[in-house]
Amino acid sequence: MTRTRTPAGREILIEIVTLGAYAKASAIDSTTGIEVSVTGPASGSRASLEAAAVAKLEFVLKKRAEEA
Repeated sequence: MTRTRTPAGREILIEIVTLGAYAKASAIDSTTGIEVSVTGPASGSRASLEAAAVAKLEFVLKKRAEEA
């Protein structure tokens, strides 16, 4: 599991699990506990999976903030 921070200062936990030809990247916001996942080819770069998971998490957090 990897920890990273967004430019806004949020701490995000990232986990990548590979199963056969696929990899699943999960990103969890440590403040809210909201989790999202993306999948991609196992042969793809770890950085691209992480970036996609973080982007999706930021999108979900933004949508939830707009709904509140």
